[in-house]
Amino acid sequence: MKSINKVILIGHLGATPEGRYTPQGISTASFSLATNEKWVDNNNKIHEHTEWHHVIAWNKTADFITEHLDKGDLVYVEGSIKTRTWTNAKNEEKKITEIVATQVISMGKK
Repeated sequence: MKSINKVILIGHLGATPEGRYTPQGISTASFSLATNEKWVDNNNKIHEHTEWHHVIAWNKTADFITEHLDKGDLVYVEGSIKTRTWTNAKNEEKKITEIVATQVISMGKK
């Protein structure tokens, strides 16, 4: 049976997206995305939680993000989850889980 790695998020940008180019000239953009949830427990106490997601995009999607999106904007993000590891300058192994966006749609300015 096939497996599926698909993510759909709607949230607000936590900061202005950071656009860059690889040494090969490929455009990339990254940004943080906040999704919020609110619920009431059995004692009628209201709880809120914000989850932060690291999002990265490539090529034309990255170009759209850096040209049209800004901190606080509401966006629809579709993509997949990827985890990568690297070794930093202090020779420490680091690990991050990111959303690799294949589609990003602006849903309004804050």
